[in-house]
Parts: sequence; C-alpha cells; structure tokens
Amino acid sequence: MNDLDRTDLDRSDLDRSDLDRSDLDRSDLDRSDLDRSDLDRSDLDRSDLDRSDLDRSDLDRSDPEGAIAAAAKAYSNWGRWGADDRLGTLNFLGEDERRAAAGLIRQGVSFSLSQRFDMDGPQRGWRRRTNPVHTMLDTGTDAAAGLQGFPHGIGGADDVIAMPLQCSTQWDGLGHIFDHGRAWNGRDAATTVTAAGDQVTGIEHMAHQIAGRGVLLDVGRAVGTDGELPDGFAVTEAHLRATVEAQGPSSAVGRGDLVVVRTGQLSRARREGWGEYAGGAAPGLSFTTAGWLHRSEIAAIATDTWGFEVRPNEFDHAFQPLHQVAIPHLGLLIGEMWDPDALAAHCAADGVYEFWLTAAPLPITGAVGSPVNPIAVK
Repeated sequence: MNDLDRTDLDRSDLDRSDLDRSDLDRSDLDRSDLDRSDLDRSDLDRSDLDRSDLDRSDLDRSDPEGAIAAAAKAYSNWGRWGADDRLGTLNFLGEDERRAAAGLIRQGVSFSLSQRFDMDGPQRGWRRRTNPVHTMLDTGTDAAAGLQGFPHGIGGADDVIAMPLQCSTQWDGLGHIFDHGRAWNGRDAATTVTAAGDQVTGIEHMAHQIAGRGVLLDVGRAVGTDGELPDGFAVTEAHLRATVEAQGPSSAVGRGDLVVVRTGQLSRARREGWGEYAGGAAPGLSFTTAGWLHRSEIAAIATDTWGFEVRPNEFDHAFQPLHQVAIPHLGLLIGEMWDPDALAAHCAADGVYEFWLTAAPLPITGAVGSPVNPIAVK
C-alpha cells in the first residue's frame, strides 16, 4: 500500500478550501435542477433502485472503511472465474457478444475517443505523473544535410517518447489498486505487483479482449446544464437510469458492454483551461453505483474525467473509495480521461448511442495501466 501512502494524499495536498462542498454552489447540485419530469419517480421507483445499493443518504460519511468493507463483501467477484483469472469483468465479453456487436457498424463513421499525448496535457506532477515528453532522434533536417549516412539518397525520421502510462487517455489495469494488501481475486498484493511489474494480471493479458459493444451514457447532456455536470456532482444509479431513459433503447446497458460515461468536464477544461482537471474536484460516479456496476455485468467502463469517481469523494476523509471496491473486488476495468465529445454530438444527432468499440491497451508486460486510443465505429 506504499503506492497509495496516506501521507502522500494528506488532505493538506487537496486543500479543503478548494474542494469544500460549500464551494460547490448548492443551486448547481440541488435536486431541483434535475427537473422532476426528467427523473420521474415512476421511472425511478425505489423498487428498481435496490436498497442494497446504498442510497447516498445512507452513507456514513465518517466511515469510509465500513462502507468499503460492506460493498466489497456484497459485490465481490472473487473466484467467479476461477483462482487463476486474469481478466476480471472482461470475462463477460465473449465471442457471442462480439459477433452481435459487429452488426452495429452501419454507417462506417469512426471516432477516436483519445486525448492527444503531448506536453500540453493535464498532468501537474502528482505522484510523479507528468505529461508526455516527445523527442526526435532523427529528423528531416539531418537527412537533408546528408548526416545520416544512408545510401542512394534515402533518409528518415525517428522519435522517442517518455511518459507515465496513465498520463492521458488510459486503462487502469487489475493490478492498479489494492484493498488492505489484497489485489484482484484475493491475491497478495506484495507478491502480485513487485518492482518487476504485475506478475499475474499485467495489462498484456487484456490486449486481445477489449472489442465489442460500446454504449455512451451522456449524463452531462441528459441531466446537466448545457451538456455539462458541475464539479463535485455525484452520478448515481438514478442518473444513469434517467440517462438511458432520455436517450432511448439503443443505450440500454447489458452484459459484456463497454460503457462510456460523458460528464462534460473535459469540454469545460478545453474551454477554460486544465486548471485542476488532474486530481481536483470533478463530477463522477457515486460510491453508491458499486451495486449497479456489479449487477449490470458490464465488461468495462470509462469516463471523461481524471479519476472516474466523484471528487471530492463522498466521505469526510477518503481517497478514491469506489476504485478500492471496483478494481480489486469486482475485477472491473476502468478507463479515465477519455474524449467522447465528437461521438456524443453524433449520437445526439442521430439518436443512436450504441456502436462497435475497440480499445486495446498496449501489451506492456507487467504494466498496471496503459495508454489507449479507443475507436468507436457506428
């Protein structure tokens, strides 16, 4: 757990004055902003929202340990695919699901869901995460000057990049987060992920698997203002259901799906500057969606934010508690800093929110995360 040392995450580093809920105008977060016709209680009946999923009012904000333990026990997938499993929820995405998803390509239009990888990215140095540094090894200038030593006039260019694997659009692998020293499937974190990398669930094992039906849940457009959710907005199961209802049947979420959640925060960052996009306040999934993530049997989920879950987190003193349940206990693959904006505009225009999605990580042996260029095709 030294990778997530609490001293590194002292709340003094995340100044409460910056993240205090009082700074988030309650009018932005007030339920009255979500027109009751959009969230009709008949559509979102409590019988549909199982009480085991922990309504936000049930959260004891002073006890993240208890809430995490309860959710981990209720939603654990340990042993579900055998003791040697390396794929987690990607097991839900098989040949049948992939064949069915291939039929979603009807127009031939494609979208990259990746941010660019360059020095103008959002990183601010937290835990040594920096933006990519791209350096040329050979250039056209060298070739034109005849400095490369090749015969018959041929010349070329070559380059190198140095970057953390999770500095831009990326997947969190199954070895990325632990719960009290336990990795995915109950393994000992100390022997699973060592200085040599992830010895069991390295991201290379997933390189062939992540291709299938993608579904966009544009929560920013469905329940936000001008297509965006304010920072600190906790996306609950009710909001996800309301988004599906607003978008129509093509956005129904099912077993083996690759879900992309748009909050609109990336759109705002592009307009106003990165600010604290990396690690600061953000809209994101509520801790209470752990049950939905488990029951829906999705293969993976990604958002347009730095940290996937709502920030500040929903407890008085916590750091990424939904990660602590979703990755080591559910075995869920989580994507962050994706760019669904162009896809979202197209989906809003034609009313179709499902598509073929391929999002293979680089097969970096032993890596606990990977950059990715997801491609959605409609």
